[in-house]
Amino acid sequence: MEDEKQKMLSGRPYNALAKPLMAERRQAKELIFDLNNLRPGEMKQRNALLQKLLGKTPRSFFIESPFRCDYGYNIEIGENFFANYNCTILDCARVSIGNDVMFGPNVSLFTAGHPIHHEARAKGLEYAFPITIGDNVWIGGNTVVNAGVTIGENTVIGSGSVVTKDIPANVIAFGNPCKVLREITESDKAFYYKSLKFEDV
Repeated sequence: MEDEKQKMLSGRPYNALAKPLMAERRQAKELIFDLNNLRPGEMKQRNALLQKLLGKTPRSFFIESPFRCDYGYNIEIGENFFANYNCTILDCARVSIGNDVMFGPNVSLFTAGHPIHHEARAKGLEYAFPITIGDNVWIGGNTVVNAGVTIGENTVIGSGSVVTKDIPANVIAFGNPCKVLREITESDKAFYYKSLKFEDV
């Protein structure tokens, strides 16, 4: 008989209150508590805790405290990943983050969700689908990325967005729901903010 963890990882409805899953979340919370209560200068201890918590970590990365996640082992981050304050990742399914990705403050990734009908929710059922973020993506502050979403490489997601569907590579997208504004082009290289050029600094 398939257990609740197998159901969770395969995208089937599962009971998040099953004792084995609760025990794994409690174990992650212990590590997260230690992580979020370190002094700023305790970098070696911080990295050691994150390497123990997360499923895959590179040589170079930085996650500001406080940080929150459900399990940790479903999160894979690429080289030079940076997450600003208050990053929350509900990693009931796999979360794959590419190289050179930046998160603004209060970015939340939610692989988990709940059925629309109240009777199914009352039974404690939920589901989880993976989130994939490509290389060189910048996600602005206060953005939410929902279950099953893929964001293509080099894309910028504007602050305050709610990403409910896949966003392609090489675009600027923002809003609730998040939609593509335009493609990123070679001409964007000349500017650092709106109409302000690097050569004018």
